[in-house]
Amino acid sequence: MAEPDLADPVTRRWPVFSPPALQAGARAVFGFPLRVGTVRLGALNLYRDRPGPLSGDQHADALVVAEVAARWVLEAQAGAPSDTVAEELEAGADFHFAVHNAAGMVSVQEQISVTEALICLRAFAFSHDRPLAEVAGDVVARRLRLT
Repeated sequence: MAEPDLADPVTRRWPVFSPPALQAGARAVFGFPLRVGTVRLGALNLYRDRPGPLSGDQHADALVVAEVAARWVLEAQAGAPSDTVAEELEAGADFHFAVHNAAGMVSVQEQISVTEALICLRAFAFSHDRPLAEVAGDVVARRLRLT
């Protein structure tokens, strides 16, 4: 994923994300998957304060950093019990199991995929300027129902 000019994109993909990102000083965003083989672990998102595409060297460097980060995630998790997330990954990550529980609930309630439900949760949290974990907690506690 790449958007070399958030202020003047060729395709408007992020109408809710772009204005606050621009206000925060981001002018371009580039995403690289964190994966090992076919296992996808997440994404490395890079931002910069001026528009324009990455050079070939910058793109290659970002791929290397994403690979190193993916391997670190696997190594960190390898030492954790199978039913938990490694402390190194959880610290500062705002990771909450409630988000996944809420996604499952929204999926069943709205008869959509879990992926779509997670997108709905994130969109709701972002558009209401609330932390995702807080919105998920409200869904799980049945104080909030997304429709």
